[in-house]
Amino acid sequence: MTEAAAGEGTPYRVAVSADEDGPSSVFEHLWTPYRMAYIRGEGKPTGAHDCPFCVIPTLSDEDGLIVARGATVYAVLNLYPYNAGHLMVVPYRHVPDYTDLTAEEVTELGALTQTAMRVVRAVSGAHGFNIGMNQGAVAGAGIADHLHQHAVPRWGGDTNFMPVVGLTRVLPQVLRETRALLAEAWQRQAPVEPGGQG
Repeated sequence: MTEAAAGEGTPYRVAVSADEDGPSSVFEHLWTPYRMAYIRGEGKPTGAHDCPFCVIPTLSDEDGLIVARGATVYAVLNLYPYNAGHLMVVPYRHVPDYTDLTAEEVTELGALTQTAMRVVRAVSGAHGFNIGMNQGAVAGAGIADHLHQHAVPRWGGDTNFMPVVGLTRVLPQVLRETRALLAEAWQRQAPVEPGGQG
């Protein structure tokens, strides 16, 4: 709940009509008006011609923040990371759904995800990972038209008040430095043959 100058020390509440001890009396509200542009889809790509995941592979690895390139997919740092070392594994083809991938793309997406985990563990000692993809805008995909899998490294105690209260993510390293470290470590990573142990 927020407080306003409605009187010295008087909490300010937003009146909700006909609530009658409903949700507004139980839940506090965290207002996030900056997300409205995201919800409305403002500035979202309208096709492959302006899709960032289609444009990134045309850039140099440094400019595109690409860590590794495969035959059908590539690994890139997230420009808006949830944690330091947040990678995405992205097919070159502009397809929206996991079911649209070929068997070769599925295999390489899985292999690059495994390598991403090994590399981030080697470079930064990640304790765990959130691995996944949001399929469709309704499921939270920021760019729903081009499939991408997230690999977010996690450490014990990495969630704190800063993102919630301060609207700030604390990242200890700039993205270009992170990309260089991960790319160098990626090249040292021995490839794992399909069906092999990793």
